[in-house]
Order: sequence, then C-alpha cells, then structure tokens
Amino acid sequence: TTAAALERFTINFTITNLPYHADLEKPHSAKFNMTKKVMTTLLDRLLKDSSIGPAFLGCEKTAFRYGPVREGDNTAVDAICTYKKEPPAAPLDRVGLYHEVSNKTRGITQLGPYSLDKDSLYVNG
Repeated sequence: TTAAALERFTINFTITNLPYHADLEKPHSAKFNMTKKVMTTLLDRLLKDSSIGPAFLGCEKTAFRYGPVREGDNTAVDAICTYKKEPPAAPLDRVGLYHEVSNKTRGITQLGPYSLDKDSLYVNG
C-alpha cells in the first residue's frame, strides 16, 4: 500500500467588517495572533464539515493584507490548508469545494461574526 500524500490548497477571501490594521501583518502582534486564532477556528470548522472533511488536517499558515474591495477599509485573508490525499483519490475538486464554501457562508457573505465580500472567494489546489 502507498501512504497518503499531504496536499495543500489556498483559500482567499476578503472580510468587509474587519478594518485593516498594520499589526495584522506582524506575526507576533497581539492583533495578528488573536485574529489568526479566530480565523483558523472558523476555517477549520467550515472545512471539516465539507466533502474533504475526513481528510482535512487544518489551515496552518494564515496571512492578512489590506483588502482590495472597492469601498471601506477591509482585510483580505490568505490561508494555506492541508489535507491527506489517499493514492487512488482524484485531485482536489476546487470548483466543488468553492461551491461548498459558498453555500456554508450564505453565498460568500458570512463566516462566523465576519461579513465577506461576495466576490472575493478563491480556492486554489
């Protein structure tokens, strides 16, 4: 038997009700650590309840940047997530996962207490 391979994918989106602050780019700042902890918890919960759930290991690298949304002071989130891919399994279904995340975030509008820019979700695997 062949061991499962660890595969990574990125997920990006913009939060419209989290004002961007320069401390979000400083990996050891209190603001970064608190926001990362909340975001990791929300993403883990969301993805564990998806079709990749049984193989999902977590999102370990999260970065924040100034959000590119047209209006307001928004924060963009970039996360790198990992899952176990069993050898006979097909590659990550990015489109399917995108649709699942869209459905679980009310049409890409809400993730926990955060409001999302409905045009900002991107899944790359």
